Amino acid sequence: MFFDFAALPKRDRYKLVVSTIVPRPIAWLVTQDAEGRNNAAPYSFFNVLSNDPVVVGIGVGARGMGGEEGTELKDTMSNIRATGEFTLCLVSESTAEAMNVTGADYPPGVDELAMAGLTTAASKRIRVPRIAESPVALECRLFQTVPIGTHNLVLGEVLAVHIRDEFMLDATRLYVDTPKLGLVGRMHGGGWYARTTDLFDMPRVTPEQAETRRKEG
Repeated sequence: MFFDFAALPKRDRYKLVVSTIVPRPIAWLVTQDAEGRNNAAPYSFFNVLSNDPVVVGIGVGARGMGGEEGTELKDTMSNIRATGEFTLCLVSESTAEAMNVTGADYPPGVDELAMAGLTTAASKRIRVPRIAESPVALECRLFQTVPIGTHNLVLGEVLAVHIRDEFMLDATRLYVDTPKLGLVGRMHGGGWYARTTDLFDMPRVTPEQAETRRKEG
Protein backbone atom coordinates (compact mmCIF):
# COMPACT_ATOMS: atom_id res chain seq x y z
CA MET A 1 0.00 0.00 0.00
CA PHE A 2 1.17 3.50 -0.86
CA PHE A 3 0.29 6.43 1.41
CA ASP A 4 0.98 9.96 0.24
CA PHE A 5 1.49 12.07 3.36
CA ALA A 6 0.59 15.21 1.41
CA ALA A 7 -2.95 13.82 1.10
CA LEU A 8 -3.33 12.67 4.72
CA PRO A 9 -4.34 14.67 7.80
CA LYS A 10 -1.98 14.93 10.75
CA ARG A 11 -3.67 12.22 12.81
CA ASP A 12 -3.41 9.66 10.01
CA ARG A 13 0.26 10.41 9.34
CA TYR A 14 0.94 10.00 13.06
CA LYS A 15 -0.92 6.69 13.12
CA LEU A 16 1.14 5.21 10.30
CA VAL A 17 4.47 6.41 11.70
CA VAL A 18 4.00 5.17 15.26
CA SER A 19 2.69 1.82 13.98
CA THR A 20 5.78 1.14 11.88
CA ILE A 21 8.79 2.88 13.44
CA VAL A 22 9.10 0.49 16.36
CA PRO A 23 10.29 -0.24 18.92
CA ARG A 24 11.14 3.26 20.10
CA PRO A 25 13.14 3.80 23.33
CA ILE A 26 11.25 5.56 26.12
CA ALA A 27 12.65 8.08 28.56
CA TRP A 28 11.23 10.46 31.10
CA LEU A 29 12.14 14.03 30.28
CA VAL A 30 12.51 15.75 33.65
CA THR A 31 12.55 19.55 33.75
CA GLN A 32 12.13 22.39 36.23
CA ASP A 33 10.37 25.69 35.86
CA ALA A 34 11.95 29.00 36.88
CA GLU A 35 10.66 28.51 40.44
CA GLY A 36 12.27 25.07 40.77
CA ARG A 37 9.10 22.97 40.45
CA ASN A 38 9.68 19.59 38.81
CA ASN A 39 7.90 18.27 35.75
CA ALA A 40 8.29 14.78 34.27
CA ALA A 41 6.79 13.30 31.12
CA PRO A 42 7.61 10.15 29.10
CA TYR A 43 8.72 10.51 25.48
CA SER A 44 9.28 7.88 22.79
CA PHE A 45 10.13 10.33 20.00
CA PHE A 46 13.67 10.12 21.39
CA ASN A 47 17.11 8.74 20.55
CA VAL A 48 20.85 9.43 20.62
CA LEU A 49 22.05 11.26 17.49
CA SER A 50 25.76 11.92 17.97
CA ASN A 51 28.67 10.69 20.07
CA ASP A 52 31.15 13.60 19.91
CA PRO A 53 29.67 15.48 21.60
CA VAL A 54 27.02 13.06 22.79
CA VAL A 55 23.75 14.64 21.68
CA VAL A 56 20.26 13.26 22.18
CA GLY A 57 17.13 14.36 20.34
CA ILE A 58 13.57 14.52 21.65
CA GLY A 59 10.49 15.52 19.69
CA VAL A 60 8.32 17.65 21.98
CA GLY A 61 4.86 18.33 20.64
CA ALA A 62 2.22 20.84 21.59
CA ARG A 63 -0.23 20.04 24.38
CA GLY A 64 -2.52 17.11 23.56
CA MET A 65 -2.04 13.70 21.94
CA GLY A 66 0.42 13.34 19.12
CA GLY A 67 -2.24 13.11 16.48
CA GLU A 68 -4.34 16.06 17.66
CA GLU A 69 -4.02 19.65 16.67
CA GLY A 70 -2.53 22.01 19.22
CA THR A 71 -0.31 25.03 19.52
CA GLU A 72 0.03 25.57 23.28
CA LEU A 73 3.49 24.69 24.56
CA LYS A 74 3.79 21.79 26.95
CA ASP A 75 5.30 22.50 30.38
CA THR A 76 8.32 20.49 29.23
CA MET A 77 9.17 22.87 26.41
CA SER A 78 8.52 26.00 28.46
CA ASN A 79 10.79 24.71 31.23
CA ILE A 80 13.62 23.78 28.87
CA ARG A 81 13.53 27.24 27.36
CA ALA A 82 13.53 28.80 30.82
CA THR A 83 16.43 26.83 32.33
CA GLY A 84 18.34 25.19 29.45
CA GLU A 85 18.65 21.93 31.41
CA PHE A 86 16.92 18.57 31.69
CA THR A 87 17.49 14.93 32.57
CA LEU A 88 16.49 11.91 30.49
CA CYS A 89 15.67 8.87 32.61
CA LEU A 90 15.23 5.57 30.80
CA VAL A 91 12.18 3.43 31.50
CA SER A 92 12.51 -0.22 32.53
CA GLU A 93 9.85 -2.89 32.83
CA SER A 94 9.85 -2.43 36.61
CA THR A 95 9.09 1.29 36.22
CA ALA A 96 6.73 1.02 33.23
CA GLU A 97 3.57 1.30 35.32
CA ALA A 98 4.86 4.48 36.97
CA MET A 99 5.74 5.81 33.52
CA ASN A 100 2.16 5.25 32.43
CA VAL A 101 0.90 7.29 35.39
CA THR A 102 3.20 10.20 34.60
CA GLY A 103 1.95 10.19 31.01
CA ALA A 104 -1.56 11.28 32.00
CA ASP A 105 -2.66 14.74 30.84
CA TYR A 106 -2.42 16.60 34.16
CA PRO A 107 -3.06 20.33 34.46
CA PRO A 108 0.00 22.61 34.87
CA GLY A 109 1.58 22.54 38.33
CA VAL A 110 0.82 18.88 39.15
CA ASP A 111 3.85 16.88 40.35
CA GLU A 112 3.75 13.82 38.08
CA LEU A 113 6.53 12.12 40.03
CA ALA A 114 4.56 12.30 43.27
CA MET A 115 1.46 10.98 41.49
CA ALA A 116 3.46 7.94 40.35
CA GLY A 117 5.24 7.37 43.67
CA LEU A 118 8.65 8.10 42.17
CA THR A 119 11.51 9.81 43.97
CA THR A 120 14.18 12.20 42.76
CA ALA A 121 17.94 12.19 43.24
CA ALA A 122 20.28 15.11 42.82
CA SER A 123 22.17 15.54 39.57
CA LYS A 124 25.89 16.39 39.60
CA ARG A 125 26.31 18.84 36.71
CA ILE A 126 22.89 20.48 36.48
CA ARG A 127 20.15 21.68 38.81
CA VAL A 128 17.37 19.46 37.44
CA PRO A 129 17.10 16.17 39.39
CA ARG A 130 16.89 12.67 37.97
CA ILE A 131 14.48 9.86 38.79
CA ALA A 132 16.11 7.59 41.35
CA GLU A 133 14.22 4.47 40.23
CA SER A 134 15.42 4.77 36.64
CA PRO A 135 18.29 2.39 35.78
CA VAL A 136 19.99 5.01 33.58
CA ALA A 137 19.74 8.80 33.72
CA LEU A 138 21.38 11.35 31.44
CA GLU A 139 22.17 14.88 32.60
CA CYS A 140 21.65 17.20 29.63
CA ARG A 141 22.24 20.82 28.70
CA LEU A 142 20.21 22.35 25.88
CA PHE A 143 22.25 22.29 22.67
CA GLN A 144 19.65 23.57 20.22
CA THR A 145 15.94 23.61 19.50
CA VAL A 146 14.60 23.18 15.99
CA PRO A 147 10.95 24.15 15.35
CA ILE A 148 9.11 21.56 13.24
CA GLY A 149 5.50 22.59 12.70
CA THR A 150 3.72 22.29 16.04
CA HIS A 151 6.65 20.26 17.42
CA ASN A 152 10.10 21.24 18.62
CA LEU A 153 13.13 19.02 18.16
CA VAL A 154 15.08 19.43 21.38
CA LEU A 155 18.78 18.60 21.07
CA GLY A 156 20.56 18.10 24.35
CA GLU A 157 24.26 17.63 25.02
CA VAL A 158 24.80 14.84 27.54
CA LEU A 159 27.10 16.08 30.29
CA ALA A 160 27.01 12.99 32.50
CA VAL A 161 25.30 9.61 32.87
CA HIS A 162 24.16 7.79 36.00
CA ILE A 163 23.95 3.99 35.83
CA ARG A 164 22.79 2.17 38.94
CA ASP A 165 25.54 0.04 40.45
CA GLU A 166 23.71 -3.28 40.06
CA PHE A 167 23.73 -2.86 36.28
CA MET A 168 27.50 -2.50 35.94
CA LEU A 169 29.50 -5.63 35.12
CA ASP A 170 32.85 -3.86 35.34
CA ALA A 171 32.88 -0.13 36.08
CA THR A 172 36.61 0.19 35.36
CA ARG A 173 36.20 -1.20 31.82
CA LEU A 174 32.78 0.49 31.33
CA TYR A 175 31.00 -2.83 30.83
CA VAL A 176 27.25 -2.45 31.34
CA ASP A 177 24.94 -5.42 31.84
CA THR A 178 22.58 -4.15 29.14
CA PRO A 179 20.07 -7.03 29.21
CA LYS A 180 19.72 -6.65 32.99
CA LEU A 181 18.58 -3.04 32.55
CA GLY A 182 15.24 -4.45 31.42
CA LEU A 183 14.43 -1.44 29.26
CA VAL A 184 11.14 -1.26 27.39
CA GLY A 185 10.25 0.19 24.01
CA ARG A 186 7.15 1.85 22.63
CA MET A 187 5.15 -0.05 20.05
CA HIS A 188 1.93 0.65 18.14
CA GLY A 189 -1.49 1.78 19.33
CA GLY A 190 -2.49 3.31 22.61
CA GLY A 191 -0.85 0.92 25.05
CA TRP A 192 1.52 -1.54 23.41
CA TYR A 193 5.13 -1.87 24.56
CA ALA A 194 8.03 -4.25 23.93
CA ARG A 195 10.54 -5.86 26.25
CA THR A 196 14.21 -6.08 25.31
CA THR A 197 14.61 -9.72 26.33
CA ASP A 198 14.25 -11.49 22.96
CA LEU A 199 17.77 -10.94 21.63
CA PHE A 200 19.95 -12.42 18.90
CA ASP A 201 23.63 -11.94 18.15
CA MET A 202 24.77 -11.19 14.58
CA PRO A 203 28.44 -10.17 14.35
CA ARG A 204 29.33 -7.63 11.68
CA VAL A 205 30.89 -9.02 8.52
CA THR A 206 33.88 -7.76 6.60
CA PRO A 207 33.56 -6.81 2.90
CA GLU A 208 35.49 -9.99 2.07
CA GLN A 209 33.06 -12.16 4.05
CA ALA A 210 30.11 -10.46 2.38
CA GLU A 211 31.56 -11.13 -1.07
CA THR A 212 32.21 -14.77 -0.22
CA ARG A 213 28.64 -15.22 0.99
CA ARG A 214 27.30 -13.54 -2.17
CA LYS A 215 29.22 -15.93 -4.39
CA GLU A 216 28.09 -18.92 -2.36
CA GLY A 217 24.50 -17.82 -2.91
